Amino acid sequence: MSVMSTAMVTAAYGPGGTQDAHVRRLRDLLRSAILRDGFPAGQLPGEPELMTSYGVTRAVVREALALLRREGLIDRRQGVGTHVVVHAVLARLAEAHGAADPRVDSVFNRRLRPRVLDRSTIPLPAIAAERLGAPPGVPCLRLEYVALLDEEPTALATNYVLFPEAERLLALPFDTDWYALLRDAGIGLGESEFVVGCAPADATNAPLLDVAEGAPLITIEQVIRDATGRAFDLAHIHTRGDRFLFVSRAVREHASGI
Repeated sequence: MSVMSTAMVTAAYGPGGTQDAHVRRLRDLLRSAILRDGFPAGQLPGEPELMTSYGVTRAVVREALALLRREGLIDRRQGVGTHVVVHAVLARLAEAHGAADPRVDSVFNRRLRPRVLDRSTIPLPAIAAERLGAPPGVPCLRLEYVALLDEEPTALATNYVLFPEAERLLALPFDTDWYALLRDAGIGLGESEFVVGCAPADATNAPLLDVAEGAPLITIEQVIRDATGRAFDLAHIHTRGDRFLFVSRAVREHASGI
């Protein structure tokens, strides 16, 4: 590569040039392995091994590890090495929607436990009414809870449920996950829509999720409809990005003869 083309590439990557690109790529690869339990006993290779395996400098390795440490995924100690401090779960997106029966080992197979924060009947807020296609101010059930996995907080959810479905949920024991509660109440699910985004944890939700302010959260706005297409539940969900990995698979359909 010529001096001119090298300069052009460096400029295209921004102030940090290709050095930042090497750091980002290594961070992404290691992050993927960390969240998928890819390191035996949670121990990462040493710096020399990472340098050799990925063809990068020691400075790149140290900066990538520093980013992972600031994210709260690893810990580094002199004489001990670098080890993983989080354990994420893989969840099929269809199960997260409630549209597929959970597998035996699924987190949605009654492995979660809720810590209920609020369970009250309130007038339906105007914005929630618009999303549900219902009149503002009609009674609804607001059910807010923290989802715990092995007693560790993983998600914060606020649901606005219309009647008559809400009537079935008012006094029913809420022991595991949201979809189990709906099944126990005899409430059928027709369609589940997700709008997925991200946001940093703030002073209102960081303490509930046991994360630092600024930690990355997956945000989900969910609307659940019954078999007739009527929307009856709106949920705002904040999920810890270091505890959940959502798996989605799709197969391209090919026209006959192509």
